[in-house]
Amino acid sequence: MRSTFAEGEARWRARLGTLRQAVRQEIVARQLAGHLADGAVLRVLDVGCGQGTQALRLARLGHAVTGLDGSPALLGDLARSLRDEPPAVRDRVRPVLGDALSTADLFAAGSLDVVLCHGVLMYLPDPGPLLAAIARVTAPGGLVSLLVRNGDALAMRPALLGDWAAASGAFEGCGYLNRIGVQARADRLDDLSAGLAAVGLVVERWYGVRVFTDAVGDEEPVPDPDVFGLLLDCEERAGRGDPYRGVAALLHIVARRPPA
Repeated sequence: MRSTFAEGEARWRARLGTLRQAVRQEIVARQLAGHLADGAVLRVLDVGCGQGTQALRLARLGHAVTGLDGSPALLGDLARSLRDEPPAVRDRVRPVLGDALSTADLFAAGSLDVVLCHGVLMYLPDPGPLLAAIARVTAPGGLVSLLVRNGDALAMRPALLGDWAAASGAFEGCGYLNRIGVQARADRLDDLSAGLAAVGLVVERWYGVRVFTDAVGDEEPVPDPDVFGLLLDCEERAGRGDPYRGVAALLHIVARRPPA
């Protein structure tokens, strides 16, 4: 089962500093922070870590982070970022080159306190095998953080952009052409929750990400800090509750493996 991400990787890397990407990373980090145990040093795996934005954030907080990714170029970006970090942070990050679906082969069962899988499932035709692998390596009581395309609001982006043919088609299925030119797949909340339950993971809370900013231009820059701060506050508030979170472009689902 092959990921389709490689077809759009160059476009992804070119847009890392844009507003849409900055909002995604900042909002996910804020939402995740509320679920991490205060004062504990956690063993974290970031599946599909890419350039390592979340991995670096968690390492700066004192956690031991392994970043798994199949892209040498993106892991190179992470390595360059690590060179600018203090030695203590560098020592907490271990980049690993490997496919997401090799997770269960690379890591021992129950060996990780937190597993992140952000923006990966959308590039796989079937989320089941990766969800099973993630559940296997998560320790009892451990946390799983998933970021997926919202299949329940798939028509929102094309409709806001005036692409009515794509919006009409989005009501009929979960496939779509994404902003980096790759055919991808969305997940519906109820279906993904059931898939998590099937592998022994219980949804703790879910959020919306990019409620207001998903339709901005691909090259839209991050605004000045005051404006960006207000924007993030609005996105964070909207992503935490109904009705806004239900129409967000992305769903952030936080699940837990029950304690033994």
